[in-house]
Amino acid sequence: MAERFEDLRAWQTARSLANEVYALTRRKGFEKDFALKDQIRRAAISVMSNISEGFESRTRPQFINYLGIAKASAGEVRSQLYVDQDQGYLNADEFEDISDQADKASRQLYRLIQHLEQSNEAKRVRELPAEYVAD
Repeated sequence: MAERFEDLRAWQTARSLANEVYALTRRKGFEKDFALKDQIRRAAISVMSNISEGFESRTRPQFINYLGIAKASAGEVRSQLYVDQDQGYLNADEFEDISDQADKASRQLYRLIQHLEQSNEAKRVRELPAEYVAD
């Protein structure tokens, strides 16, 4: 049972993703690409922020909506990683590692959304299942 958003595996994955994005964007060369640096950081922050905001919302439909926004932001991070690679800011292995992290967050969010949409429980958010893990 998740009592706080920090207990959610999807939020934990999103936090790790944000930290990886920040580490990447501190590198020499990338640090001067202000537009791309700002955009990918905002997208990574959006993943974890929308999970937490949704968890703290009042109803299940609101939570699901925020999770959908978080999932979209994870896709945005993955898309921007292609630009990062194309500009030479990360090599193929680095791209694969961080892209896998963004994809993992997206899959976890998808499964959590599925569970919440299929659940017959009350409309209020009270607890979350243990079985929405996506590895």
